[in-house]
Amino acid sequence: MKKLFFTLIIVSFVLTACMSTKAVRLGDAIAGPMIPWQQITVYRTADQVPGDYNEVGLLMTTASTIWTSEKGMWNSMKKKAAKLGANAIILDAISEPSAGAKIAGALFGIGINRKGKAVAIFVHPKK
Repeated sequence: MKKLFFTLIIVSFVLTACMSTKAVRLGDAIAGPMIPWQQITVYRTADQVPGDYNEVGLLMTTASTIWTSEKGMWNSMKKKAAKLGANAIILDAISEPSAGAKIAGALFGIGINRKGKAVAIFVHPKK
């Protein structure tokens, strides 16, 4: 019985270890050529963007709190933004589950997820 219990816990951790980033393209947004995701610039607020830009898409990431980090989430968003033709993202927020939810998830072998949001943008070159 103990063996089965531990096997179920391990399987549940493995199944919840996935990270998923979804993107919604915004209308007829002007995007640029696809660039490597490592070159995507990250801005904390829209005020930090140095010039004119177009919003290309909305990004939403869901990831396990056990197996992922915030940095991993932002990297996942940068990869998706690059595929949309964006050259930057404006961070929105990460929502973390409460400490109680994390403890309950660990006790019952249930995956508890953090969620992140950002806006993929194309910053126009300075003239």
